[in-house]
Amino acid sequence: MIGKLKGIVESLNDDSVLLDVQGVCYQAFCSTRTLQNLPRVGEGAVLFIEMMVREDFIRLYGFGSLGEKVWFELLTSVQGVGARVALAILSALAPAEISSAIALQDKAMVGRANGVGPKLAVRIITELKGKVPAGGAVDAGVLGLQSALGEGVASGTVADAVSALTNLGYSSAQASSAVARVMAREGEDTPTEKLIRLGLRELSS
Repeated sequence: MIGKLKGIVESLNDDSVLLDVQGVCYQAFCSTRTLQNLPRVGEGAVLFIEMMVREDFIRLYGFGSLGEKVWFELLTSVQGVGARVALAILSALAPAEISSAIALQDKAMVGRANGVGPKLAVRIITELKGKVPAGGAVDAGVLGLQSALGEGVASGTVADAVSALTNLGYSSAQASSAVARVMAREGEDTPTEKLIRLGLRELSS
């Protein structure tokens, strides 16, 4: 099995990269996000690799971070989510955003990816609930608050503050993250008006 490749970027394509590893070129299919973050042709790059072996092909999928690879594995464990759809989700959302979408049960956020319809978005949210990778890019306190919001058990104060911020044009992930950071500093009994005011300050900083 190939777990990681370190080499020179030989060429960049719409959906893949050709990586020269000591004279052997490997083609790895990647998300748009990973491809955009790769260095230019002729420069060194490192990719975490997921190798899929089927009866009729062997294909490599490359990721710029271990977190992205872990999410690829989780997403492809959901019925109806193949490698192409998983890469589309990773192209539309960063790993931290996927974590927030799952915790918030925000099917619209997942549905932003090409090839993900409403039914599939619900299935992804449902099957991956509680499976957010440990040590992810989302703070545990933020994730806990987002989970409470997604399950409808957050306090009225928190829910009202997040609702007010989303009505101002922020996403539910942005709003809940800001409110969670304010609560961590100010305490859980912070009134709604103060949560909104300080949350706006967080979002504008």
